[in-house]
Amino acid sequence: MGKQAVTVIGLGPMGQAMARTFLANGHPVTVWNRTASRADELVAAGAVRAATVRDALAANELVVLSLTDHDAMYAILEPAADALAGRVLVNLSSDTPERSRAAAAWATGLGARYLTGGVQSSPSGIGKPESATFYSGPEEVLQAHRETLSVLTGTDYVGTDPGLASLYYQLQMDMFWTSMLSYLHALAVADANGISAQEFLPHATATAASIPDFLAFYAPRVDAGNHAGDVDRLAMGVASVEHVLHTAEAAGVDTALPGAVLEVFRRGTAAGRGGDSFSSLFEVMRKGAS
Repeated sequence: MGKQAVTVIGLGPMGQAMARTFLANGHPVTVWNRTASRADELVAAGAVRAATVRDALAANELVVLSLTDHDAMYAILEPAADALAGRVLVNLSSDTPERSRAAAAWATGLGARYLTGGVQSSPSGIGKPESATFYSGPEEVLQAHRETLSVLTGTDYVGTDPGLASLYYQLQMDMFWTSMLSYLHALAVADANGISAQEFLPHATATAASIPDFLAFYAPRVDAGNHAGDVDRLAMGVASVEHVLHTAEAAGVDTALPGAVLEVFRRGTAAGRGGDSFSSLFEVMRKGAS
């Protein structure tokens, strides 16, 4: 028996990587993109170009969506909504948990089965065993298609709620973009002081490598509501962030990022947590915190 055929809708860098990976692993692939020429190389590699979205949906039961967001999904699929019945939609587009739940309800209401996915990789990581994707929705649907989807990345099932994969993905993006922006800010300060990115690289790498230990230390404390100032104190953190801000200011570098961090730290001390751990900022940032 041959390998499962799959349709890929959306041929940006991620969709291209997914379609190529399916083809490389022997899966028949049908592709569709609003700009049809983006499929040219894939067609040359063996993919079938669908003339319309309706044709793309009709071609295969399993349909992988790789789009900018759910607005793009609706714009593309609504005109062919009557063709969704019996399809398995695996939406690997980024969006919010709430919109993922609404999209799942919309698709299932039209007779489709629906999985939300959050890809924990750049396009270059597609097809590599160390990469993974969060999935949520009906577990039996994932199990039925796990072998095929595992060609792309590992499958990390997080629950039946269709919003959970998006939530886990956005949590990681919250950390990723904030961390990467802090890295670029540090490079700007380094550059202003005559230090190149390459020269700073081993020190940046060492700092990044230390983060998992801090995460492991603080996670059980945060879950337990333990913000004792036995290891660090928020007041010391305020002084530290002030030094970061003043260093950037003296270098003529934009201070918006450290300024925003300092504002959160100062909110914590204003709430009477100066003697607590920096982790007490978790309580300050929680919904409903003053």
